[in-house]
Amino acid sequence: MSKKVRSDCTVGAFEKKHGIEGAIRTPDGKDVRSDKKIGNLRKDLEKSKKGK
Repeated sequence: MSKKVRSDCTVGAFEKKHGIEGAIRTPDGKDVRSDKKIGNLRKDLEKSKKGK
């Protein structure tokens, strides 16, 4: 069972740690900024799901 990623971790640090540079993208296919925090990314994804 995998653990949930900490919300204060940045996207860039997560990608670097797991060796998946540039793999995290928004639902419309754009690359996510590397200095964005995981918690803010989760909030944005929830907003986009509710808007549909």
